[in-house]
Amino acid sequence: MFTQNAKIAQLALHYIGSKSDDAGTKLSKSLLNIDEDLKALLLGFFLKSFKTHEKFTFTHSSDLELNEVYTFASKIFADSDALFLQSVSIAQHLYEQSAHPNIKPGELYVVYFRDIMLDNEEVDAVGIFKSENRDTFLRVFPAEGGFEIESENGININKLDKGCLIFDTEKEKGFKVCVIDNTNKGEEARYWKNDFLNIKTREDNFQYTQNYLELCKDFVKDQLPTEFEVSKPEQIDMLNRSVNFFKKKDNFDVNTFSEEVLQQPEIIDSFKTFKKSYQSEHEMPLVDEFEISEQAVKNKAKIFKSILKLDKNFHIYIHGNKDLIEKGVDEEKKMKFYKIYYREES
Repeated sequence: MFTQNAKIAQLALHYIGSKSDDAGTKLSKSLLNIDEDLKALLLGFFLKSFKTHEKFTFTHSSDLELNEVYTFASKIFADSDALFLQSVSIAQHLYEQSAHPNIKPGELYVVYFRDIMLDNEEVDAVGIFKSENRDTFLRVFPAEGGFEIESENGININKLDKGCLIFDTEKEKGFKVCVIDNTNKGEEARYWKNDFLNIKTREDNFQYTQNYLELCKDFVKDQLPTEFEVSKPEQIDMLNRSVNFFKKKDNFDVNTFSEEVLQQPEIIDSFKTFKKSYQSEHEMPLVDEFEISEQAVKNKAKIFKSILKLDKNFHIYIHGNKDLIEKGVDEEKKMKFYKIYYREES
């Protein structure tokens, strides 16, 4: 996603021990000096795992300048030669946030990138990465009369454990930030995004699109059946209309969406009430007009299930006209049934 034209300008490497064991940190004394071949290898290791278009921004409850990583990054962007000194501060800050016993020790890389392509513009970026897991590799080498084989533990360059890219843009808003955490789950997962970075989801078209798709899904599945007499095929039909609206339109307008998808005045009123409480409960921005993000639609379309499950015998996929499926009851067998109309079989 970000590898085209990107270059590694500087790289610092430190080791973060387990704070729960009071292991401390092992800090380098200078920047890492690597050749161009290794830089190319590391470039893929650091950047290829960033496949999401979701972006974050630094935050703080009282003053953005008090966010440690935001301040460290700001100093690096102001003077790239400050990277090593700030990398030490980053290492110490990360160690202090790594108190949970399930957090593994590992190598910390702080990297200055040039010419990363972001939103069709080349920008500089600071990357913060941590390796926590080890894989076993086989080393085969020639020996007298044949070969020998040994096992070694090392870092798999196709698996980035934790990563953060801070782009030198929109500093006054907390920078644009991309994040990866492929290792921790549960409470210990909070330390990377919340305790160490202290970031929040950035309000942009990607996030607005994603939020509205989540809202629509939850409204149709959870709220609609509690207020109205709707069958499963009718629910699926509304889910299909919702996602198709986002797929076909370039821009979202809540009034147009209500008219084309929700249609009935009482359902529109219910949606407005649900939206208000949903926005407050989930603390997510839901604006009435925005440009629809195609990537967000691709990411979220899979959550809109168009499958009608009948006991453990049948799954019916409903993609179109709900009027071609009828529900009934067989009094003799005391079982429900669906009648499906179609023209051709394939």
